[in-house]
Amino acid sequence: MAKESSLAKLPLVAKVGIGAGLLVLVAVAYFVVFYGDLASSIKAAQGKERQLREELGEARKAEFAYQKDLAELTEREQRARELEKILPKSTEYPSFLSAIQAVANVSGVALTAWTPTEESPDKFYSRVPMKLELQGKFHQVAKFFYGVGQLDRIINMENISATDPQVKEGSEVMIKVDVLATAFRMLDDSQAGKDKRGGAQQPGAQK
Repeated sequence: MAKESSLAKLPLVAKVGIGAGLLVLVAVAYFVVFYGDLASSIKAAQGKERQLREELGEARKAEFAYQKDLAELTEREQRARELEKILPKSTEYPSFLSAIQAVANVSGVALTAWTPTEESPDKFYSRVPMKLELQGKFHQVAKFFYGVGQLDRIINMENISATDPQVKEGSEVMIKVDVLATAFRMLDDSQAGKDKRGGAQQPGAQK
């Protein structure tokens, strides 16, 4: 007859206790392994979240700096365009004459002759003169000079000479006007500062 194992000799209560203990050990081992993996995953996820938040913060800072630089660049470009209207970098006799002609048309003045003359460089800008001959009524001529003063580009009206007054119908007086219209252009870095007079004068107001 085979011998009974020592486990079989134990009372039922002991057997139940041993079984329960084994179950508890298995549960504890499973919990430790599972919880350890879970805790590691949570910790890794939290670390990744912090990293992503930091990267997001840096990205937002970079975007803010980019938008700021873009706004400053846009503003500088706008100022440059406005300055180009006032003080262009090229002589632009055609646009100069076109602006004068447009004001003459609006004023009712006849632009009968125009003669570009030699540029006169200064320290930071160059004078771009043009002799003009006009014909019109006195108030039309006055309106013409006012209109030139409202242009974006700086144009001085100098050496104004009104001659040959003629009374037309309705007692209107027609006059001939000779004037030197002087615009200005900006000199580039290679040209600026070469004026031998040693100083620069700002473009004057309309006369």
